[in-house]
Amino acid sequence: MTTLGAVPHDDVDRLQARVNALEHERRHLLAVIEILQEIGGSLHFVDIVQAVARRLGEAFGLDRSSIFLAERGGRTVRLVASYEDPSIRNYVVDLDRYPELRQALQTGQTVHIDDVTTDTTLRHVRGALSTRRVKSITVVPITWRGASIGAIFLRTFRDGAAFSDADVRFCQVVASLTARALRNAHRFERLQGQKGEPAPVRNRERERAALVGYLRRLLDAFADRDGPWSEDALAKASAEEIERLVGVTMAVLSQEATGR
Repeated sequence: MTTLGAVPHDDVDRLQARVNALEHERRHLLAVIEILQEIGGSLHFVDIVQAVARRLGEAFGLDRSSIFLAERGGRTVRLVASYEDPSIRNYVVDLDRYPELRQALQTGQTVHIDDVTTDTTLRHVRGALSTRRVKSITVVPITWRGASIGAIFLRTFRDGAAFSDADVRFCQVVASLTARALRNAHRFERLQGQKGEPAPVRNRERERAALVGYLRRLLDAFADRDGPWSEDALAKASAEEIERLVGVTMAVLSQEATGR
């Protein structure tokens, strides 16, 4: 009768590590689904950035989870959402205080600082980070068509779980989803702005377009006629008749502009 030997300890450790990795991946997938459900149902940029900051903060138990957006040209960066303080909506930040944020925005690459106590670029804020018991910082750029339009800024606690490579990749996926959601929100708000334009303004634009088209056709018709133009004949026309023709023309243009 054959007896089964004990499973080697190394194999048990490998199996347990694999199970832990699969569970970690499952949590990431569930978090992505939840984020998609929340931001996919909104077309307002404030709701989108707040939802992303909150979801990431809750998922990792972070010291800080913030969304920064860069204005056109990249000269100004604003803090638009914060997990630890949801009341922050539009705060201009000094990039000299955030060299890791500036690097991510300029290069379009993720910046990960595994230990803030040993990073030389953070010497000026090391005391504050130590007081808050910060362990690591990860900055993931939010890009659209190759340009950095913002960044996700994350800080972990010293006594919390370490930020793994899988966690960084997960945040990069979230950043990509955020970029698409913000683009859709921008298009929606732009369309809303166009629809909200006063009717008189839209009508005047249509009147101008109709007038240009009318004058072009009128001049083409005269150019096709044989014989020279007669200034004497124009002088014989009465002022009242000219005014009447102008009035008729403007009435037609007004009807064209309103679509009637």
